[in-house]
Amino acid sequence: MSKMRGRVLIPLPNTGAMGRKRNNFYMRSVFILALCIFGLLQYHNFNYLDSRDALLSDALANDSADAILSMVPAPLHKYLTPHTRNHSAPAAAAVLQLNSSISGLSNSGFAAAATTINFEAYRPPNISEIKRQIVRYNELQLVLNEDTFGPLQNDSVIIVVQVHTRINYLRHLIVSLAQARDISKSLVVFSHDFYDDDINDLVQQIDFCKVLQIFYPYSMQTHPHEYPGVDPNDCPRNIKKEQALISNCNNALYPDLYGHYREAKFTQTKHHWWWKSNRVFNELEVTRFHTGLVLFLEEDHYVAEDFLYLLGMMQQRTKDLCPQCNILSLGTYLKTFNYYTYHSKVESMPWISSKHNMGFAFNRTTWTSIRRCARHFCTYDDYNWDWSLQHVSQQCLQRKLHAMIVKGPRVFHIGECGVHHKNKNCESNQVISKVQHVLRIARNSHQLFPRSLMMTVPSLIKKSKLRKGNGGWGDLRDHELCLNMSLPTR
Repeated sequence: MSKMRGRVLIPLPNTGAMGRKRNNFYMRSVFILALCIFGLLQYHNFNYLDSRDALLSDALANDSADAILSMVPAPLHKYLTPHTRNHSAPAAAAVLQLNSSISGLSNSGFAAAATTINFEAYRPPNISEIKRQIVRYNELQLVLNEDTFGPLQNDSVIIVVQVHTRINYLRHLIVSLAQARDISKSLVVFSHDFYDDDINDLVQQIDFCKVLQIFYPYSMQTHPHEYPGVDPNDCPRNIKKEQALISNCNNALYPDLYGHYREAKFTQTKHHWWWKSNRVFNELEVTRFHTGLVLFLEEDHYVAEDFLYLLGMMQQRTKDLCPQCNILSLGTYLKTFNYYTYHSKVESMPWISSKHNMGFAFNRTTWTSIRRCARHFCTYDDYNWDWSLQHVSQQCLQRKLHAMIVKGPRVFHIGECGVHHKNKNCESNQVISKVQHVLRIARNSHQLFPRSLMMTVPSLIKKSKLRKGNGGWGDLRDHELCLNMSLPTR
């Protein structure tokens, strides 16, 4: 003890070791906490994706008409319910009897009423009557529901739908349009290349926006045995040019790039697209002074409820996000739709016909540039309007077509059959059911109606090469008809 008392204790220098230990402890704690939070977020994300996939699997397993109908608000069921015209007299009498019993008529009163009504089977119009009706519709240019929703505003979106014969798909497109925000401000133009009373009734039943019908006047339906339909003296598709010259069939001198002659069912689609575009921008009175966007859809498309909202945002942000963009595209051909990641993201790239031809919009300025290149469009040996439009961009336009594309699509393709695709079951509801459930999940997880847009850098884009056309457009009659559609009419 005496020795201990004699020692002098010298304090050690402050090396900061204890502070470093405390800092390391705090850093490790923060790091572990961050890992835990990240793990919880990933767990939540995986559960969300798993639940989404599970719901989609259930949707694909249950694609019955009843299941699809259950996903549609009850007031819109009327657009999905077919109404046959071929009522027999007994069936019509039964309906009348039901109505008379409801209104309190006696049986004798019903019998008296039934004897005064003549029930006739529905007879579709003949070609002469169809031609008269087409002329009447195109001259009248009647805008339905204008008294309810007011005249078209200059900044309103015009939606142009190209319609053929697939009424079942058209029903679902109409249902999707009816659920879109601000649809009442738009004008929907239905452009038909087939006159059908059931389709007309469906379109004229629309009560949620302004509607206008126009009819392509040079269809196969109205010209079944003459050009632009199938003339009996047309050269068969696969006949050799030498044989065609000997037989003196129509246009024998001008097969397409691949030695084939025209097929009316393929050329009609390109003609129709060019005709309706000229009609909407340059001939209709209601669109005479419109400088806003025109959005192009087809009968087998389906839109999300925020498609107009997002289109408006893209238009507003064009100047700062993509000054070179003159086309806005709402549809992409994706097999999976990941709204969780891409709901508010857009990207820009040169317009590519095979990728950006669905749900795209442009204004009158862009159209005027395209129309000046009518000869390039109308003489390019390709029966596809979108390939022809890309040819116009590459070969004629001073300002090329450049698109802003939404990465989370707002326009979907639900048609499983068409000009290029023929499946065994063309009435399948599987794609419709899938799209309905994808949008339902996006809605429930608040992935629609984003507050802002984010421009992303696209992956490496290969320079688009000049491509040889697909043919089917070598007939000089098609060139002439197409060019005539571009002539000024007012």
